[in-house]
Amino acid sequence: MSKNTVKAQPPQTTAIQLTAPPAKPEQKQPPRQSQPPRRLTVQRPSPVLRFSPTAWAKLLYFRDRQETEIGGFAVTAVEDLLRVEEFVAVKQDVTVASVSLDDQTVADFFEAQVDAGRKPEQFARIWLHTHPGESPQPSCTDEETFARVFGSCQWALMFVLARGGKSYARLHFNVGPGGSIVIPVDVDFAAPFGLSQQEAWEAEYKANIDATPWTWGLNANEELGRGFGRPSDLARCSVPDDWMEGLEAMEPAERRTILDELTVRQDLWDEDMEALYG
Repeated sequence: MSKNTVKAQPPQTTAIQLTAPPAKPEQKQPPRQSQPPRRLTVQRPSPVLRFSPTAWAKLLYFRDRQETEIGGFAVTAVEDLLRVEEFVAVKQDVTVASVSLDDQTVADFFEAQVDAGRKPEQFARIWLHTHPGESPQPSCTDEETFARVFGSCQWALMFVLARGGKSYARLHFNVGPGGSIVIPVDVDFAAPFGLSQQEAWEAEYKANIDATPWTWGLNANEELGRGFGRPSDLARCSVPDDWMEGLEAMEPAERRTILDELTVRQDLWDEDMEALYG
């Protein structure tokens, strides 16, 4: 065996260099659009014209007292200007198709309400009147009266109650851009209310309502009383059947326009009477 010894060589190692994977290009996020702040909206209840049962009963009494229109003012609660506490009639000339309020008694009524501590919005903003027919739709005369009397108020309301039971209520605004909205009507039995006062209502009616019968141009000026259903001067006036049939066939709004026109224009009566009687 050779004396030369062979030394074991240590194993050779290979250095492995670890490298990180290439970085991905940075993606830019699109700019975020600013959102407007959300506003909290509160759903307000829709306006409703409410009557106390006593005020409603009085209005029905006046409506059914005779076959004419009746007009007046609503006195409302201080905490709710659309809740009618009382219906007040002033002196007026009425027919089956018109109401003419006496200016002096209107002024007296307003003065009395101010003396009682009420504000104008409690007694001079809601106009109540009735129609003797089935339709509560305002006539041209109604619209002209409402615009003339209440056109300068910040807000006002026109209410019409027809004999058939239908009603119409329109709230009108004159502030800002202005506008109108038809609102529902209700009788509020939830709050306390008073008793019927038929005797007082009858006295108020007789003191303030001057009813002229619908005489179709005849010169009659008799008062309409409880017996308004009895044959009247209209029964003594010969009106052509085809004319009456045409009037009855019209739509309520169109028929009411014609009646309103006949009410305010005496010259049309003269023409009609000349055509009928020569």
